[in-house]
Amino acid sequence: MFLHTVLAGCLIASSYAASVTSRINSELLQRSPPSAPPSTIGSVAELTIVNRVIAPDGFKRSATLAGGIFPGPLIKAQKNDKFSINVVNQLQDNDMPLSTSVHWHGIQQQKTNWADGASFITQCPIPPNRSFLHQFSAPNQTGTFWYHSHFSTQYCDGLRGPLVIYDPDDPHKDLYDVDDESTIVTISDWYHDPTTILNKVIGPVTNNSTLINGLGRYPGGPMSPLSVINVEQGKRYRFRVFGLSCDPSYNFTIDGHTMIVIEADGVETVPQTVDRLPVFAGQRYSVVVHANQPVANYWVRAQPNLGNQSFADGLNQAILRYKGAPEEDPTSSAGLSVLPFNEAMLASLMSIPVPGVPEIGKADININLVAGNVNGLFTINNVTFHNPPTPVLLQMLSGAQHPSDLLPNGSVYELPPNKVVEITIPETGAAPGGPHPMHLHGHKFAVVRVAGNSTPNFVNPIWRDTVSMGTIGDNVTFRFVTDNAGPWFFHCHIDFHLNNGFAAIMAEARNQLPIVSESIPETWASLCPTDDPYTASHLGTYNTSTIIT
Repeated sequence: MFLHTVLAGCLIASSYAASVTSRINSELLQRSPPSAPPSTIGSVAELTIVNRVIAPDGFKRSATLAGGIFPGPLIKAQKNDKFSINVVNQLQDNDMPLSTSVHWHGIQQQKTNWADGASFITQCPIPPNRSFLHQFSAPNQTGTFWYHSHFSTQYCDGLRGPLVIYDPDDPHKDLYDVDDESTIVTISDWYHDPTTILNKVIGPVTNNSTLINGLGRYPGGPMSPLSVINVEQGKRYRFRVFGLSCDPSYNFTIDGHTMIVIEADGVETVPQTVDRLPVFAGQRYSVVVHANQPVANYWVRAQPNLGNQSFADGLNQAILRYKGAPEEDPTSSAGLSVLPFNEAMLASLMSIPVPGVPEIGKADININLVAGNVNGLFTINNVTFHNPPTPVLLQMLSGAQHPSDLLPNGSVYELPPNKVVEITIPETGAAPGGPHPMHLHGHKFAVVRVAGNSTPNFVNPIWRDTVSMGTIGDNVTFRFVTDNAGPWFFHCHIDFHLNNGFAAIMAEARNQLPIVSESIPETWASLCPTDDPYTASHLGTYNTSTIIT
């Protein structure tokens, strides 16, 4: 029996409608007027999921949106705030999935695995015209996070947005002057077709445009307004850079300016000065930029690793505009890189110790996960992940006593409590479409061997929640401790790869699940339909494929 809590109602947060970009005469001076600050809500709020026609790059399409805007509203919280967010499903467009769920990416969900928002792992999806109240805390977590749909490939249709937990005692606060809504920088891919069509594509899926803070241009399209990031000469800005991508990684640069990296995935770092920053799907960084250049407009560039990589006519760009500069597109040049980013040099500011014996293969539990692909379906250790008919958390709470009892077969790794786990993910080249950004729910982890460097680092590696597998020959390795009970999703954050089976589950600390069950509300179980197994109408377009050998 679960101990049910009576859940309080949420505050309804105000939001405003997103403006539709308009076509302008190409013969006129290319103008990008000042951008409005992002819509914001607090840690206690209502987040309504709706369909709306938008044109962020000048092309109109129906999208699935949080709060009716893209990106979704910025969720602003302070350190140690409690979250109470009611996700309300008002989806009506039958050309896209009607069910939904929302995952709070990077929030560790200590003792609240049920609130993680991963469909078929920690909950059943939220059906149309229903809602689900997520109540959780994030003790001692601060920094840059995000939220997105975790149902099918729905976040590629628009359901994604930033989340920041501000720290009044930030150890880096003397390095910058401004850190607010105006310094949010989201980078995302955008598609003109809904993912119900894109999911039928055999092979790579190519995006139509790159959006920075929700605006962009596409090849052959109108000269739509670009996002403008406003600065004042002499001030130092903490830009929070969000990788909201479904597929591409991005090379992020600002013409004429260097950046000081001070945070990665919610972990403060030893400052590292760079002039370009690789941002993979799911990753986040904070960088300090000093507005110390002449008053002018400067290109902010996010060059994707695939698709159209041109900067012609404002593609893949936004504008850094100094106060006093004219409202027009920049004429700045990129310049040569002399301070490239080096992930091997990225270190946690607080020197977080690596758990376990400081030698590869000497953790309590050592797991080698080899990615592959058979007939278009991805595999981990020769098994394609498929969504189970019942959420894994419900299976565990309902008495499944052995890992072999848990579905999906072969994709669940049972982990005992309070053990040091070492995960190795060698890049053999057998899984196409890399580099693959791998994300573990419920944890940050110590990356003791990064892509591009074969030498382990047990002294002071970076801790994060999303890491690139790198290129062929790399052997990325990370460690964490099983101190957070529940099933946690581990998957490639290229959403089309996840949809085709690139995932596994870490079923952690089963004997501590009673602590989790104490806070599960009655509404959690009621999301699941009474008929079993699920029907196609309940599931939408998610992947249910398995490999037959």
